[in-house]
Amino acid sequence: MKKRLAPAQNTVFPTALVFLLCLLGLVFVFEASVAESLNTFGDQYYLLRQHVIGLGVGFFAFLIGRYVNPNFWIKISPLIFFLGVLLLIAVLIPGLGLRLNGAQRWLSLGPITIQPVEFFKFALITFFASWLATHQRTAPFLFLTAIPSVLLMLQPDLGSLLLVLGIAAVMFFIAGGSIKHMLGIAAVAIPALVLLIVTSSYRLDRITTFLNPESDPLGASFHIRQITLALGRGGWFGQGLGNSHQRFSYIPEASTDSIFAIVGEEIGFLGSLVILGLYLAFFTSVYKMMVKADQPAAVQLLGFGILSWLGLQVILNLGAVVGLVPLTGVPLPYFSYGRSAQIMMLLGTGIVIRTTQS
Repeated sequence: MKKRLAPAQNTVFPTALVFLLCLLGLVFVFEASVAESLNTFGDQYYLLRQHVIGLGVGFFAFLIGRYVNPNFWIKISPLIFFLGVLLLIAVLIPGLGLRLNGAQRWLSLGPITIQPVEFFKFALITFFASWLATHQRTAPFLFLTAIPSVLLMLQPDLGSLLLVLGIAAVMFFIAGGSIKHMLGIAAVAIPALVLLIVTSSYRLDRITTFLNPESDPLGASFHIRQITLALGRGGWFGQGLGNSHQRFSYIPEASTDSIFAIVGEEIGFLGSLVILGLYLAFFTSVYKMMVKADQPAAVQLLGFGILSWLGLQVILNLGAVVGLVPLTGVPLPYFSYGRSAQIMMLLGTGIVIRTTQS
Protein backbone atom coordinates (compact mmCIF):
# COMPACT_ATOMS: atom_id res chain seq x y z
CA MET A 1 0.00 0.00 0.00
CA LYS A 2 1.29 3.47 -0.87
CA LYS A 3 2.33 5.52 2.14
CA ARG A 4 -0.07 8.35 2.90
CA LEU A 5 1.65 11.71 3.17
CA ALA A 6 0.96 13.93 6.19
CA PRO A 7 -0.95 17.11 5.29
CA ALA A 8 1.22 20.18 4.71
CA GLN A 9 1.38 22.49 7.72
CA ASN A 10 0.64 26.18 7.46
CA THR A 11 3.88 28.14 7.78
CA VAL A 12 2.35 31.61 7.42
CA PHE A 13 2.40 32.30 11.18
CA PRO A 14 6.13 31.66 11.87
CA THR A 15 7.07 33.39 8.60
CA ALA A 16 5.05 36.47 9.56
CA LEU A 17 6.73 36.51 12.98
CA VAL A 18 10.19 36.50 11.39
CA PHE A 19 9.26 39.36 9.07
CA LEU A 20 7.83 41.32 12.00
CA LEU A 21 10.96 40.79 14.11
CA CYS A 22 13.15 41.91 11.19
CA LEU A 23 11.00 45.01 10.72
CA LEU A 24 11.27 45.88 14.41
CA GLY A 25 15.00 45.20 14.22
CA LEU A 26 15.27 47.65 11.34
CA VAL A 27 13.62 50.35 13.46
CA PHE A 28 15.92 49.76 16.42
CA VAL A 29 19.09 49.48 14.32
CA PHE A 30 18.33 53.01 13.15
CA GLU A 31 17.56 54.13 16.71
CA ALA A 32 20.77 52.61 18.08
CA SER A 33 23.13 53.51 15.24
CA VAL A 34 22.42 57.22 14.63
CA ALA A 35 25.27 58.54 16.80
CA GLU A 36 27.77 55.87 15.72
CA SER A 37 26.97 56.42 12.03
CA LEU A 38 27.32 60.17 12.34
CA ASN A 39 30.53 60.08 14.39
CA THR A 40 32.26 57.38 12.35
CA PHE A 41 30.98 57.95 8.80
CA GLY A 42 29.58 61.48 8.89
CA ASP A 43 26.18 60.14 7.84
CA GLN A 44 23.51 59.23 10.39
CA TYR A 45 21.91 56.77 7.95
CA TYR A 46 25.07 54.88 6.95
CA LEU A 47 24.64 51.80 9.17
CA LEU A 48 20.92 51.75 8.50
CA ARG A 49 21.55 51.54 4.74
CA GLN A 50 24.10 48.75 5.27
CA HIS A 51 21.57 46.90 7.40
CA VAL A 52 18.90 47.26 4.71
CA ILE A 53 21.32 45.76 2.18
CA GLY A 54 21.93 42.84 4.55
CA LEU A 55 18.19 42.36 4.99
CA GLY A 56 17.62 42.43 1.25
CA VAL A 57 20.22 39.72 0.63
CA GLY A 58 18.96 37.91 3.71
CA PHE A 59 15.39 37.71 2.45
CA PHE A 60 16.66 36.30 -0.84
CA ALA A 61 18.59 33.73 1.22
CA PHE A 62 15.41 33.05 3.22
CA LEU A 63 13.54 32.23 -0.01
CA ILE A 64 16.34 29.88 -1.08
CA GLY A 65 16.18 28.08 2.25
CA ARG A 66 12.39 28.04 2.22
CA TYR A 67 11.98 26.47 -1.21
CA VAL A 68 15.08 24.32 -1.75
CA ASN A 69 14.68 20.68 -0.68
CA PRO A 70 16.49 20.21 2.69
CA ASN A 71 18.13 17.05 1.34
CA PHE A 72 20.21 19.30 -0.92
CA TRP A 73 21.99 20.78 2.10
CA ILE A 74 22.51 17.29 3.56
CA LYS A 75 23.99 16.07 0.28
CA ILE A 76 26.57 18.86 0.01
CA SER A 77 27.24 19.13 3.78
CA PRO A 78 30.86 17.81 3.61
CA LEU A 79 31.69 20.50 1.04
CA ILE A 80 29.99 23.21 3.13
CA PHE A 81 31.87 22.08 6.26
CA PHE A 82 35.20 22.03 4.41
CA LEU A 83 34.56 25.53 3.04
CA GLY A 84 33.58 26.73 6.53
CA VAL A 85 36.86 25.49 8.02
CA LEU A 86 38.83 27.08 5.17
CA LEU A 87 37.18 30.43 5.86
CA LEU A 88 38.05 30.20 9.57
CA ILE A 89 41.66 29.53 8.58
CA ALA A 90 41.65 32.38 6.04
CA VAL A 91 40.73 34.84 8.82
CA LEU A 92 44.09 34.15 10.44
CA ILE A 93 46.11 34.83 7.26
CA PRO A 94 47.74 38.30 7.24
CA GLY A 95 46.34 40.42 4.45
CA LEU A 96 43.06 38.53 4.36
CA GLY A 97 42.03 38.66 7.99
CA LEU A 98 40.93 42.03 9.31
CA ARG A 99 41.85 42.89 12.90
CA LEU A 100 39.44 45.10 14.84
CA ASN A 101 39.34 45.81 18.59
CA GLY A 102 42.03 43.24 19.31
CA ALA A 103 40.28 40.39 17.47
CA GLN A 104 40.84 38.93 14.00
CA ARG A 105 37.36 37.70 13.05
CA TRP A 106 36.64 39.29 9.68
CA LEU A 107 37.69 38.73 6.07
CA SER A 108 38.30 41.75 3.90
CA LEU A 109 37.40 41.00 0.27
CA GLY A 110 37.79 44.34 -1.46
CA PRO A 111 34.82 46.52 -0.50
CA ILE A 112 33.09 43.59 1.22
CA THR A 113 33.76 42.51 4.81
CA ILE A 114 32.39 39.18 6.03
CA GLN A 115 32.51 37.31 9.33
CA PRO A 116 33.23 33.65 8.46
CA VAL A 117 32.06 32.23 11.79
CA GLU A 118 28.47 33.06 10.80
CA PHE A 119 28.81 30.79 7.76
CA PHE A 120 30.60 28.16 9.83
CA LYS A 121 27.69 27.85 12.28
CA PHE A 122 25.51 26.84 9.36
CA ALA A 123 28.24 24.57 7.95
CA LEU A 124 28.63 22.76 11.28
CA ILE A 125 24.88 22.15 11.56
CA THR A 126 24.51 20.76 8.04
CA PHE A 127 27.50 18.45 8.47
CA PHE A 128 26.46 17.14 11.88
CA ALA A 129 22.89 16.65 10.63
CA SER A 130 24.24 14.27 7.99
CA TRP A 131 26.89 12.60 10.13
CA LEU A 132 24.98 12.19 13.41
CA ALA A 133 21.96 10.74 11.62
CA THR A 134 23.94 7.54 10.98
CA HIS A 135 26.32 7.28 13.95
CA GLN A 136 27.17 9.02 17.22
CA ARG A 137 30.76 7.97 17.83
CA THR A 138 32.24 10.11 20.60
CA ALA A 139 35.89 10.27 19.48
CA PRO A 140 35.18 11.50 15.90
CA PHE A 141 32.56 13.90 17.29
CA LEU A 142 35.15 15.41 19.63
CA PHE A 143 37.69 15.70 16.82
CA LEU A 144 35.23 17.40 14.48
CA THR A 145 34.24 19.83 17.25
CA ALA A 146 37.84 20.49 18.29
CA ILE A 147 38.89 21.73 14.83
CA PRO A 148 36.71 24.88 14.84
CA SER A 149 37.21 25.32 18.59
CA VAL A 150 40.96 25.81 18.12
CA LEU A 151 40.45 28.15 15.15
CA LEU A 152 37.90 30.26 17.05
CA MET A 153 40.20 30.63 20.05
CA LEU A 154 43.00 31.83 17.77
CA GLN A 155 40.81 34.74 16.60
CA PRO A 156 39.86 34.92 19.59
CA ASP A 157 36.04 34.56 19.76
CA LEU A 158 34.87 32.94 22.99
CA GLY A 159 31.22 33.87 22.42
CA SER A 160 31.05 32.06 19.08
CA LEU A 161 32.98 29.14 20.55
CA LEU A 162 30.41 28.72 23.32
CA LEU A 163 27.63 28.89 20.74
CA VAL A 164 29.27 26.31 18.46
CA LEU A 165 29.86 23.95 21.39
CA GLY A 166 26.25 24.42 22.52
CA ILE A 167 24.87 23.63 19.06
CA ALA A 168 27.10 20.56 18.76
CA ALA A 169 26.03 19.28 22.19
CA VAL A 170 22.32 19.75 21.44
CA MET A 171 22.60 17.95 18.11
CA PHE A 172 24.62 15.09 19.65
CA PHE A 173 21.95 14.66 22.33
CA ILE A 174 19.00 14.84 19.89
CA ALA A 175 20.69 12.31 17.61
CA GLY A 176 20.75 9.82 20.49
CA GLY A 177 24.19 10.42 21.90
CA SER A 178 24.89 8.78 25.24
CA ILE A 179 24.29 10.93 28.34
CA LYS A 180 27.27 9.22 29.93
CA HIS A 181 29.47 10.26 27.03
CA MET A 182 28.10 13.82 27.15
CA LEU A 183 28.98 14.09 30.84
CA GLY A 184 32.46 12.84 30.03
CA ILE A 185 32.82 15.44 27.30
CA ALA A 186 31.62 18.16 29.70
CA ALA A 187 34.15 17.01 32.31
CA VAL A 188 36.91 17.75 29.79
CA ALA A 189 35.40 20.81 28.08
CA ILE A 190 34.52 22.84 31.19
CA PRO A 191 38.03 22.82 32.74
CA ALA A 192 39.45 23.64 29.28
CA LEU A 193 37.15 26.67 29.00
CA VAL A 194 38.06 27.79 32.51
CA LEU A 195 41.74 27.54 31.59
CA LEU A 196 41.16 29.62 28.45
CA ILE A 197 39.45 32.29 30.53
CA VAL A 198 41.98 32.56 33.36
CA THR A 199 44.93 32.67 30.94
CA SER A 200 43.52 35.69 29.09
CA SER A 201 43.31 39.05 30.85
CA TYR A 202 40.58 40.22 28.44
CA ARG A 203 38.33 37.21 29.08
CA LEU A 204 39.11 37.26 32.79
CA ASP A 205 37.99 40.90 32.92
CA ARG A 206 34.66 39.85 31.38
CA ILE A 207 34.12 37.33 34.18
CA THR A 208 35.29 39.74 36.88
CA THR A 209 32.93 42.50 35.73
CA PHE A 210 30.11 39.98 35.48
CA LEU A 211 30.62 38.91 39.09
CA ASN A 212 31.30 42.46 40.32
CA PRO A 213 30.07 45.22 37.94
CA GLU A 214 31.38 47.88 40.37
CA SER A 215 34.97 46.65 40.12
CA ASP A 216 36.10 49.02 37.32
CA PRO A 217 33.25 51.40 36.40
CA LEU A 218 35.26 53.47 33.90
CA GLY A 219 37.19 50.54 32.44
CA ALA A 220 36.28 46.87 32.15
CA SER A 221 32.85 47.37 33.78
CA PHE A 222 31.89 50.37 31.67
CA HIS A 223 29.97 48.36 29.07
CA ILE A 224 27.74 46.39 31.43
CA ARG A 225 27.14 49.43 33.63
CA GLN A 226 25.93 51.49 30.68
CA ILE A 227 23.61 48.66 29.63
CA THR A 228 22.21 48.54 33.17
CA LEU A 229 21.66 52.30 33.13
CA ALA A 230 19.80 52.03 29.83
CA LEU A 231 17.49 49.32 31.14
CA GLY A 232 16.97 51.28 34.36
CA ARG A 233 16.01 54.42 32.45
CA GLY A 234 13.49 52.40 30.45
CA GLY A 235 11.45 51.43 33.50
CA TRP A 236 8.03 49.92 32.82
CA PHE A 237 7.00 51.91 29.75
CA GLY A 238 10.26 53.30 28.32
CA GLN A 239 11.43 56.75 27.30
CA GLY A 240 9.74 56.53 23.88
CA LEU A 241 11.12 55.90 20.41
CA GLY A 242 13.96 58.25 19.59
CA ASN A 243 14.49 59.23 23.22
CA SER A 244 17.35 56.91 24.15
CA HIS A 245 20.14 58.70 25.96
CA GLN A 246 22.55 55.76 26.08
CA ARG A 247 22.71 55.39 22.29
CA PHE A 248 24.86 58.53 22.10
CA SER A 249 28.19 56.70 22.31
CA TYR A 250 27.66 55.52 25.89
CA ILE A 251 27.01 51.85 25.09
CA PRO A 252 29.68 50.07 23.00
CA GLU A 253 28.21 48.02 20.12
CA ALA A 254 24.82 49.67 20.67
CA SER A 255 23.53 48.59 17.26
CA THR A 256 24.97 45.08 17.40
CA ASP A 257 25.49 42.98 20.54
CA SER A 258 23.87 45.48 22.93
CA ILE A 259 20.89 46.56 20.83
CA PHE A 260 18.35 45.16 23.29
CA ALA A 261 19.55 47.67 25.89
CA ILE A 262 18.34 50.44 23.56
CA VAL A 263 15.10 48.51 23.06
CA GLY A 264 14.59 48.33 26.82
CA GLU A 265 15.39 52.00 27.28
CA GLU A 266 12.99 53.20 24.61
CA ILE A 267 9.99 50.86 25.03
CA GLY A 268 10.54 49.71 28.60
CA PHE A 269 9.99 46.40 30.34
CA LEU A 270 6.48 45.86 28.99
CA GLY A 271 7.49 46.59 25.40
CA SER A 272 10.47 44.28 25.77
CA LEU A 273 8.15 41.53 27.00
CA VAL A 274 6.12 41.86 23.79
CA ILE A 275 9.26 41.31 21.70
CA LEU A 276 10.26 38.35 23.87
CA GLY A 277 6.76 37.00 23.30
CA LEU A 278 7.30 37.20 19.52
CA TYR A 279 10.50 35.17 19.83
CA LEU A 280 8.79 32.63 22.06
CA ALA A 281 5.85 32.32 19.67
CA PHE A 282 8.20 31.73 16.75
CA PHE A 283 10.27 29.05 18.48
CA THR A 284 7.31 27.18 19.97
CA SER A 285 5.29 27.21 16.73
CA VAL A 286 8.21 25.97 14.63
CA TYR A 287 9.14 23.33 17.21
CA LYS A 288 5.59 21.94 17.31
CA MET A 289 5.45 21.80 13.53
CA MET A 290 8.84 20.09 13.28
CA VAL A 291 7.78 17.39 15.74
CA LYS A 292 4.70 16.64 13.61
CA ALA A 293 6.55 16.65 10.28
CA ASP A 294 7.39 13.31 8.68
CA GLN A 295 11.01 13.88 7.68
CA PRO A 296 14.12 11.67 7.44
CA ALA A 297 16.42 11.67 10.47
CA ALA A 298 19.06 13.89 8.81
CA VAL A 299 16.49 16.52 7.83
CA GLN A 300 15.01 16.50 11.34
CA LEU A 301 18.49 17.00 12.80
CA LEU A 302 19.09 19.83 10.35
CA GLY A 303 15.92 21.58 11.52
CA PHE A 304 16.60 21.06 15.22
CA GLY A 305 20.22 22.14 14.78
CA ILE A 306 19.21 25.43 13.17
CA LEU A 307 16.49 26.00 15.79
CA SER A 308 19.05 25.43 18.58
CA TRP A 309 21.44 27.87 16.84
CA LEU A 310 18.84 30.63 16.75
CA GLY A 311 17.50 29.85 20.23
CA LEU A 312 20.90 29.67 21.93
CA GLN A 313 21.93 32.91 20.25
CA VAL A 314 18.83 34.67 21.61
CA ILE A 315 19.50 33.26 25.10
CA LEU A 316 23.19 34.24 25.12
CA ASN A 317 22.53 37.75 23.82
CA LEU A 318 19.60 38.60 26.10
CA GLY A 319 21.24 36.82 29.05
CA ALA A 320 24.30 39.07 28.67
CA VAL A 321 22.18 42.23 28.39
CA VAL A 322 20.28 41.53 31.61
CA GLY A 323 23.42 40.34 33.44
CA LEU A 324 22.61 36.63 33.69
CA VAL A 325 25.73 35.63 31.74
CA PRO A 326 28.96 37.49 30.92
CA LEU A 327 29.06 39.65 27.78
CA THR A 328 29.75 37.32 24.87
CA GLY A 329 29.61 39.48 21.73
CA VAL A 330 26.85 37.35 20.18
CA PRO A 331 24.35 39.26 17.97
CA LEU A 332 20.58 39.08 18.54
CA PRO A 333 18.83 37.23 15.68
CA TYR A 334 16.74 39.46 13.37
CA PHE A 335 17.59 42.58 15.45
CA SER A 336 21.32 43.23 15.59
CA TYR A 337 23.22 45.05 12.86
CA GLY A 338 25.53 42.72 10.99
CA ARG A 339 25.15 41.62 7.39
CA SER A 340 26.94 38.25 7.64
CA ALA A 341 24.89 37.18 10.66
CA GLN A 342 21.62 38.50 9.23
CA ILE A 343 22.04 36.72 5.90
CA MET A 344 23.03 33.37 7.38
CA MET A 345 20.33 33.41 10.06
CA LEU A 346 17.65 34.21 7.49
CA LEU A 347 18.92 31.38 5.28
CA GLY A 348 18.74 29.09 8.30
CA THR A 349 15.26 30.34 9.16
CA GLY A 350 14.04 29.54 5.66
CA ILE A 351 15.46 26.04 5.92
CA VAL A 352 14.01 25.36 9.37
CA ILE A 353 10.55 26.44 8.19
CA ARG A 354 10.97 24.19 5.14
CA THR A 355 11.77 21.21 7.39
CA THR A 356 8.30 21.51 8.97
CA GLN A 357 6.80 20.41 5.64
CA SER A 358 6.52 16.66 5.10
